[in-house]
Amino acid sequence: MMISPTSRQRLGAVAAACLLSTALSAGPAWAQKVKTPAAEPAAAPVTDFTVEIPTIAAVGSNLDEATLRDIFSGNVASHADELAGLTATSITIPEILVKATTTIGDASSDTVITFSDLVLTDVTDGVAGSVKLAGSSMDGLEEGSAEMGPFAASNFNIAGVLGTYGLVDATGQTELETIYTDLQFEGGTLTTPEVSCNFGPVTAAEFKARPLKYSFADIIGMAEAMEREGETPSPETIGKALHIYADMFTAFESSSVEFAGLDCKGTDDEDRPLTVAIKGMTMGGMSPGIYPAITMDGLEFAVEGDGHFNIGKLEIKQTDLSGPIAVVEAAPAAIDEAWLEANMRSLIPAFAGFSFADVDMDVPDPETDERIVIGIGAFELALDAYRNGIPTDLYTSASNFVFKLPAQTDDEQLQQLIDLGVTSLDLGFTVDASWNEAEDTIAIDDVSVTGANLATVLLTGTLTNATEALFGLNENAAMAAAMGLAINHLRVDVTDAGLSDLILTTVAAEQGSDAATMRPIFAGLAEGTVVGLLAGAADAQKVGAAINSFVSGKAKQLTLDMTAKEEPGLGMFDFMAAESDPASLIGKVNIQAVAK
Repeated sequence: MMISPTSRQRLGAVAAACLLSTALSAGPAWAQKVKTPAAEPAAAPVTDFTVEIPTIAAVGSNLDEATLRDIFSGNVASHADELAGLTATSITIPEILVKATTTIGDASSDTVITFSDLVLTDVTDGVAGSVKLAGSSMDGLEEGSAEMGPFAASNFNIAGVLGTYGLVDATGQTELETIYTDLQFEGGTLTTPEVSCNFGPVTAAEFKARPLKYSFADIIGMAEAMEREGETPSPETIGKALHIYADMFTAFESSSVEFAGLDCKGTDDEDRPLTVAIKGMTMGGMSPGIYPAITMDGLEFAVEGDGHFNIGKLEIKQTDLSGPIAVVEAAPAAIDEAWLEANMRSLIPAFAGFSFADVDMDVPDPETDERIVIGIGAFELALDAYRNGIPTDLYTSASNFVFKLPAQTDDEQLQQLIDLGVTSLDLGFTVDASWNEAEDTIAIDDVSVTGANLATVLLTGTLTNATEALFGLNENAAMAAAMGLAINHLRVDVTDAGLSDLILTTVAAEQGSDAATMRPIFAGLAEGTVVGLLAGAADAQKVGAAINSFVSGKAKQLTLDMTAKEEPGLGMFDFMAAESDPASLIGKVNIQAVAK
C-alpha cells in the first residue's frame, strides 16, 4: 500500500492506526527516518507500506476472511460500516507484519513491525468483550530496535472509535460512551547503540469519547493546509484549526492513567555512563475542557564522573480550557489577526500551576572550575480564580533552597554575607495573595523570606480600591485602576535567628570591640532615630522602646503594625509626596510596635 499526499489514502492509514493503537510507538521512528533538515530542502519522502497476514482464524464471524484481512491490512475506511457491525465468537491473528520502506531521493530504508497473537473475543455489534495482543516488535531502525510486551483491554468499542472519527454515521449521538475498560500494557524495551530503556506497565480503568464534529478528512485537510501555508496561514485555516482543537478537547473523558516508569542506561557523547529514570507517573482523569494533572516520581538524570540532577516529585497541575473553548466556539469560521488580538486574553487557559520537591543538583559550572550544588526541599506555584486570563488568587512558596556560596561573587548582597562568614544558605519564601471581588480588596496573607539561622521577614496587609477594572481587558482602565490602589493596613514581623549576631560581631571587630558591647549602643541609636522620625505620633515612645529591645537582643521578634487613619488608605499620591517629605506619612497612619 503506497502512501501519497491524498486525503483519502491518509484517512485509511490513520483510521487503521486508531484501531491498532499499539502500533503508535512506531510513529516517532518513521518520523525520524523521513525528517528533513530545514536548512537544506530535500526530496519529499515516499513511504511504501506492505502488510502481511499469514493466517486469520475467525470463529462465528459475520465478516469473511478476505474482508477481515483487508481491514487489518489498513483499509479500515472502505469497510467501516461492516466493521462497526462486526460480530464474532473470536478472531485470532497469530502475526501481522508491517513493512515500511521509506525512500528519500536515491536512499531507502526498511522498518519491520511485528504484531503477535492479536485476539478479539466475544464481539457483538462492533464491541469486543476483550482484545489482547501478546506483544509487538520493531526492527530495522537506523538507531535500534524495540520490544513491547502484552497489551489487553476489555469492552473495546470498535464502532465507537469509528463513530468518534466520523468513519461511520453517528448522527444524533452527543453523549460520551465507553471506548474501552481495564487497559493493561506490560511495558517493553527500546535498545539503541547508545542507550537501553525499560518501560514499565501502563494501566487505565476506562476511556470514553463522543463523535467529533469534524471528520478525519477535515482534520487531515486542515493539517495539510497549515503545512502548505507555512508561517502565514489564512484566516479560514486558523479558524478551522482552532474550532477542531476546541472540539477535540471536549470529546474525551478518562480515568487516571498509571505508568510504572522507565529506566534508561547508556553513554553520553564522551562515553561516560548515563542514567535517565522515572520511578512512576500518574496522569489524572481527563474530562471535557480539562487537561489533567501529571505527577512524576523519582526523576533521575546522572552522568558518571560529571554530575546529577534529581527530582523526588514533580507535579504539573491541571489546566482548565473551558473558557478559551467557549470563546472559540462563539468565534466566526474565519479567524483573522484582528480577532486574535481582540481575544488574546480570553484565550489564555486557567493553568493551575506546578510543584516539585526533593531537588538535588550537583553539576559543573560551565563558566568556572567550581560546581553548582543546589538542594530544594519543595516549591509550589498555585494559580486560581482567573479573570480575563489573569489569576486573582496566587500562592507560591519554596523551602529549604540550599546552596553553597562561592569565595567571591559579583552580587553585592551575597558578598556581604560571605564577608560575614556565611558559607551556605538555606532559604525559603512565600507569596500568598488573593482578590476579594465583593469588597474590592486584595488580601496579602503572606509575603515572607526566611534564611535558616539568619532571619525571617513576614509582611501581611490589605490593598483597597482593587476594582474589577484592574483585571479587565481595557489596558488604559487597568492602568488607571492600578494607580488607584491604596494600602489600608500593613504589618511587618521580623524574627532574628542569628543575622544580627553576625552583623554586630563583624562591625564590633572592625571597631576593636565585641557584639555584647556594641548592641546597647546601636539599640540606643536606633531608638533615638525612630522617636525623632515619629515626632508627634501618639505611640512614638512605645515604638522606639520596642525597636531598642529588638536591636539590643532582649527580644528576638519585632512586629510593626501600620493602619491608615482614613479610608481607603495611602495611595500613590501620598507616597509621591513622601519622596520629598517622608514625615508627611506619619500623620496619616497609626503605628504600633511590639517586641518579644
